[in-house]
Amino acid sequence: MKARVSVGHELMRRKNAVFFTISRRFIRVWQRNWSVYRKTWKVSFLPPLFEPLFYLLAFGIGLSSFVGELSYRGFQVSYISFIAPALIAVNIMYNAFFENTYTSFVRMYYQKNFDAMLATPLSLEEIITGEIMWGATKSVIATAIMQSVISLLGFIHYPQGVLILPLSFLGGFAFGSFGMFITSIMPNIEIFNIPVFLFITPMFLFSETFFPINHLPDWVQKLSLLFPLTHLVRITRSLSFGLLDSGLLWNLAYLLIFSLIFFPLALLKMHSRLIK
Repeated sequence: MKARVSVGHELMRRKNAVFFTISRRFIRVWQRNWSVYRKTWKVSFLPPLFEPLFYLLAFGIGLSSFVGELSYRGFQVSYISFIAPALIAVNIMYNAFFENTYTSFVRMYYQKNFDAMLATPLSLEEIITGEIMWGATKSVIATAIMQSVISLLGFIHYPQGVLILPLSFLGGFAFGSFGMFITSIMPNIEIFNIPVFLFITPMFLFSETFFPINHLPDWVQKLSLLFPLTHLVRITRSLSFGLLDSGLLWNLAYLLIFSLIFFPLALLKMHSRLIK
């Protein structure tokens, strides 16, 4: 009887505690995902290695002859050097977002990994935090691979370019938190096409990735500033060109605020979904 009361008390504690059960045990979730990743790293290694080369060949070399040079913050830069940093930023967004949407949904819904982990001392908040931290780590790994390729081609200025790696973790955490929030409200895996179409694709196209937006209509420019990818692209591009100024603090603050909004939202909605 005493054991039964203790179990019931623990279940009630988990049901009522939403934000106050996160400890360093979330690292165990991260370690679990890292162990799985190490078994398939050779396959996961290939996309961030070859993707920048494909984009640079198609857009950088193919379009560069038509576009010529662009004006960026008072400097004339080649088109290929303009898009190279943006490809890193897009890579950060893709790795974290898709890891914490499709992949996390599979672990949660089909593989029942979340249910299994909830049978351990781990809280739901620690599980979700570990998932988001892993998504951010995937962004860092992919960025390190992609940045090494682009650096060899001479498109990143150092030592400022070193800061792209810690930036990739912040960007990965922001998009991972957003992705986990999306996962918490999606009824099935097929519906993920909707947020990809409504949010990810517009950010990919209108976040100063492939062209400056200062010649677009004013409303498009204002809309672009709402996209977290715009701010991530601006910081990444500035670091790649070795340009640091106080204006980047606004872009950095936006990513931090975005994370502080969607991380607790992801915890809250996942708690509502999984803890009945």
